[in-house]
Amino acid sequence: MDHYADLLQTLAQQEETLQFERFDNDAALAVGLWIVEEVRKRGKAVTVNITRNGQVLFHHAMTGATADQADWIRRKNNTVQRFCRSSYYMGISYKSRGSTFEDVKYLDDIEYAGHGGAFPLLIRGVGLVGTVTVSGLAQADDHALVVAALQAQLDAH
Repeated sequence: MDHYADLLQTLAQQEETLQFERFDNDAALAVGLWIVEEVRKRGKAVTVNITRNGQVLFHHAMTGATADQADWIRRKNNTVQRFCRSSYYMGISYKSRGSTFEDVKYLDDIEYAGHGGAFPLLIRGVGLVGTVTVSGLAQADDHALVVAALQAQLDAH
């Protein structure tokens, strides 16, 4: 269980660190394209979705991506919107307690997913304004890809 505690601490730190002063449509495009190019280098295929205040700013399903990935994105985004935590954090949080996110009685697993890949789009001093989400890789890789893309965007400004 120490592994889960360390991972949860890392995930919480990422959420604290990866906050923006502002995030506009151009930033969404830059983050989305960064993810697509990085995945292309790996020879993989994902679907990427970036929303702000309910508006889709970027959505791309790479060649080879599946239709199921869009539904995973919807479910992961619902999780972030409800809990204001990354979908990976939520899944690991329940595992750390000896349960699973899918076992939570009041959450319909048709609507929510506690799998990595959706990250809260946070504006410093404001809070949650949207999500940056990837689906198509292993959940830890989906999450790591979003984190790296957000860090690259913060570093660029």
